Amino acid sequence: MGNAVLRREDPDLLTGAARYVGDMSLPGTVHLAFVRSVMAHARIAAVDTGAAEAAPGVVDVLTAPDLPIDPQPQFVLLPPELNRRPLAEKARYVGDPIAVVVAETRSAAVDAAELVEVDYEPLDAVTDPFEALEPGAPVIIEAHGSNLATQFSAPADPEALSGHDLTVTARVVNHRMSGAPIEPSVVLAAPGDGDSAAGLTVWCTTQRPHEVRDALAAALGAAPEDVRVVAPAVGGGFGAKAPAYPEFLVAAWLARRLDRPVEWVETRSENLVNMTQGRDCVSDVELGLSADGTFRWIRINVTANAGAYPAIGAFLPFFTMLMASGPYRIPAVHYEAVAAVTNTTPVAAFRGAGRPEATVCLEQIIDKAAAELGIDPAELRRRNLLAPGDFPLTTPTGANMDSGEYGRALELALETAGYDGLRAEQARRRAGGSRKLLGIGVSCYVEVTAVGLFNEFGSVTVELDGTVTARVGTASHGQGHATAFSQILGEVLGVPAEQVRVIHSDTGEVPRGTGTVASRSLQIGGSAVFTAANEVLETARRLAAGLLEADRGDIVVAPGGLAVAGVPAKTVSWADLAAAAASDDLPAGVAPGGLAAETDFDQGEASYPFGAHVSVAEIDADTGDARVLRHVAVDDCGRILNPLLVRGQVHGGVATGVSQALYEEATYDSDGNPRNTNFADYAIPAASELPRFETAHTETPTPLNPLGAKGIGESGTIGSTPAVQSAVIDALAPLGIDHLDMPFTPQRVWRAIAAAEDSA
Repeated sequence: MGNAVLRREDPDLLTGAARYVGDMSLPGTVHLAFVRSVMAHARIAAVDTGAAEAAPGVVDVLTAPDLPIDPQPQFVLLPPELNRRPLAEKARYVGDPIAVVVAETRSAAVDAAELVEVDYEPLDAVTDPFEALEPGAPVIIEAHGSNLATQFSAPADPEALSGHDLTVTARVVNHRMSGAPIEPSVVLAAPGDGDSAAGLTVWCTTQRPHEVRDALAAALGAAPEDVRVVAPAVGGGFGAKAPAYPEFLVAAWLARRLDRPVEWVETRSENLVNMTQGRDCVSDVELGLSADGTFRWIRINVTANAGAYPAIGAFLPFFTMLMASGPYRIPAVHYEAVAAVTNTTPVAAFRGAGRPEATVCLEQIIDKAAAELGIDPAELRRRNLLAPGDFPLTTPTGANMDSGEYGRALELALETAGYDGLRAEQARRRAGGSRKLLGIGVSCYVEVTAVGLFNEFGSVTVELDGTVTARVGTASHGQGHATAFSQILGEVLGVPAEQVRVIHSDTGEVPRGTGTVASRSLQIGGSAVFTAANEVLETARRLAAGLLEADRGDIVVAPGGLAVAGVPAKTVSWADLAAAAASDDLPAGVAPGGLAAETDFDQGEASYPFGAHVSVAEIDADTGDARVLRHVAVDDCGRILNPLLVRGQVHGGVATGVSQALYEEATYDSDGNPRNTNFADYAIPAASELPRFETAHTETPTPLNPLGAKGIGESGTIGSTPAVQSAVIDALAPLGIDHLDMPFTPQRVWRAIAAAEDSA
C-alpha cells in the first residue's frame, strides 16, 4: 500500500482560491437564458419573441430555425435519427430548451425569457418505459419510428437453464436519480486564441474537455485545433458532466457570431430537469439453485428508461449485461434488455453507470434465495463466490476478468463488522419485541472499470530549472489527480511534490485525452505518466553516465537528481540534466528535444475491482424512519497508491449509494411533469443523515498495467446500495415483508409496516 500523502488541491479549494467557470468574467460578456418547455410532449406551433426582443438590454432572441447547427450525435453507437438539435423543434420533456435570450446582463436575459410566448399543441406523454414500448404508444422521435432505442441479448442454451431444485423470482427496481453535483453546468465562450478566424476558447464544467472540444468543432464546422476547451475547478461530475450539452453548443455558436464572450450559468431548478439523470431501470430476474444453495443459472430481463434523447443511457444495459453474474460462479446466464425513449430528462452515466443496476438486482435475488432455503445470506454468498484460482476468466456474458480474491473481501467485511455479534443482537431485539427493528445487509460485488476506454495520453518534461511538468489527458473534478500523479513522479524520479506541475483539463496544453469517466484515471492516465517518466529516467541515466563518467547501469535516483550508486557525492541535478539534454552534444541513444517523453498508454482491456459491504440499519416501527447505524466497506482496487485518496473516493461513493437506498428519487407525474425540481423536494442528504463509514481494503494487483491499479471512484456506490437495501428488508423480515422498492422513505416503510401488521 502506498503513502497517505495529503491532497495538493485542497488548500485552494478550502480557501476559495480555486477558480470555477462561474467565478470568471470577461469584458463585454453577454448572458444567456433559455426558454424551456413546460410540457412533456407537444408540437411547437409558434414562438412569439417580439416582447422579449424589445425588452431592455436584450441583444437577440433565437429559436430552432435561427440556429444553423445540425442535429448532434448523443452517443456514437446510436442511429443518426436519434441525434438532437440544440434548440428543440418539438418539446419532448419538461425542460427541453426551445429558445434562447441573449442580453447584456443575466437578470435582463432571465426577465426577457419570461416574455417569450410558446404556442404548444399538446401530445400524449409517456414516462414509463413499459408503456412507451406498448403498441400504439405515442412515438416521441418520429424519424426513429418507435420508442425502442436499443436492445441487447446474451442468450443461454435452454438446456443450460436446468439442473435446479428451486427457482426464485423478483422484480428489482433501480429508480431514477439526479446527478445533482454541487456545481451546476456553466459555460463561458469567447472568440480568440485560435489560429484562424474560427478561433474560440470555451471554459466549461466538463469531465471530458477533448470530447467537448470535438463536439463543439463539429457543430461549428471548425477544425478541432481552432477550438480550445478548458475545465478549471469543477464542482463534481459523477458522469453527468461528461456530455457536451446543447447549451454549450449554443454559447459557442453565439460567441463566434457576435464576436463577444457569451456566458450561461445553470440554475439549480434548471439542473434538476436538464442535466442528465441516472439509473431508472427495472430487472425481472429468476435464479435457479440446487437444494444446497449452489447457483445453477440466472435469467434477467431489463427494461431501461433512456429519456427523451437517448444517449449513453440507452447503452448502459450493456454494462449491466457484462456484470450480470457478478462475483459468483453461475454457469449459465440468459440476459435480455431493452431501452425505451420516454418524455423524461435524458438518462446518461451516473456513478456506477450500469454496474449498480446489475449488483442491486443480483444481491436482492440472492437474499430472497437465502430466505427461502433458510441459509444465512453471508453463507450463501460464500458458497458461490469465484476463487482466486479461477482467474483470468471469461464470464457467460463476456466479461474478461483479470484477478480477484472475492472470498477474502467478504471475510474481512464480516470480521470488521462483527457479523456474529450483530446477528446475536438482532435475535435479542426480536425476542424482546423491540419496536426498533435491526437489520443486517451483506453485499458482494465486482465491477468493470475503464471499459472501452483503454488509451490515455501522458507526457513528462524536466524543465531547465529542474522542475518537472506532467501533462495528462484525464480531467480532475475532485479526485486528487495532481496529488496522485505527483506521487508517481516522486516514485520514479525522486522529485518532491512541490517541484512538480501537473497540467490537465486544457486542450490547448494537452494535445489529446479521453477525460475522466469509468474510474480509469490512475490505471490509464497514471500508467501513461508512469511510462513517460520511466522513459525520461532512462534518457537521464544516459546523460548522467556521460556527465559523471560512469556506467549507465550504475546510475541511480538520488535526492535532487541522479548519482553513481554508492557514491552520493557524485550527483548531477535535474536542472543540469535538462541543460545537457538541450545541448548539441548528446550521447548515443539520446534524441534531441530536451529531457522529455510522451506516450499514449494502452491497457488493452478493462479491469475488475471488487469488494464486500456490510450495512446495519435500524427502523422505528412506529414512524417508518429507517437509518443506517454502521456501514462497513471493503473495496479492492488493485494496488493502492494513496490510501487517503482511495478512502475519500470510497466515502463519496458510499454516500451516493446510501442516498439511493434511503433518500434520492427523481419522479414524474402521469403528464410527465417532474415532481422535484429543487433541493426542498429532491432529497439530498446532509452529512448528519449519513452513517458511520468504516473502510478496509484488500489489494489484488491487476496484471494489465504497470501500477497494478484498478478503478475506485464508483466502487463505494456499487457495493453500498444493495447492502443498505438488504439491511432494511432484513429488519422488516419478521413482519413478513420480503421486498420493498427503494428509496426507503419513512412514508413508504411505514405504509409497508402498517399493511403487514393489519394483515397479521
